[in-house]
Amino acid sequence: MSVKLSDRPIEQVREETVDKLIVNYSRAIISAEAFERRLDEAMATDDHQQLVDLVTDLPLDADVQYDHKKERSFTPNYAATDATEDDKMISILGSNVREGQWQVPKKIIVVDVLGSAKLDFTDAIFQHQAIEVRVTNVLGSLEIFVPENVNVTTRVFNIIGSAENHAPSMAGRQAPQITITGWSLLGSIEVSVKRTMKEKLVAFANSMREAFGMEKQ
Repeated sequence: MSVKLSDRPIEQVREETVDKLIVNYSRAIISAEAFERRLDEAMATDDHQQLVDLVTDLPLDADVQYDHKKERSFTPNYAATDATEDDKMISILGSNVREGQWQVPKKIIVVDVLGSAKLDFTDAIFQHQAIEVRVTNVLGSLEIFVPENVNVTTRVFNIIGSAENHAPSMAGRQAPQITITGWSLLGSIEVSVKRTMKEKLVAFANSMREAFGMEKQ
């Protein structure tokens, strides 16, 4: 006997709806405009039946090949290479940026004095599940960008400064855990997601569409 629709976890129903939207969009069954409109509705509603109704007219379902591609796109990048234990990032009266596909060590020491620094974990390759970012910030500006599939906590002591964490902390137990510690004097620390989940889903859907040789409509 199948479980009543209303008794199913809403996020599971939402994920199935989004998957079906992406599959049918990638095959040019619905237009880009219709895909984004329905995607917005799927991410905004908490009504089980409304989610199902968004895709009742679409013929294709997600298959194993789609699931594999999705897993590769939305799972944090882990590497089985020799793990780096620690690294330093120093910015004094200047700027320092770490971004792209860089290997994340277990501990990152950031020293920012009258400068600016940026740590971008969006496309980074994780070698550890637990990462500490140890910050010493004096009249500096530190930006930290993370993907949505990692957990982030901040434990920063501010002295006439600010530390803002706008990143979600609801990824799974196996997701990387970034803990930001240290202190900030007359400086700012901001943690945020570089790309929202909608932007990532749209980018993934477009990559699937291109893989099938379809043009946007």
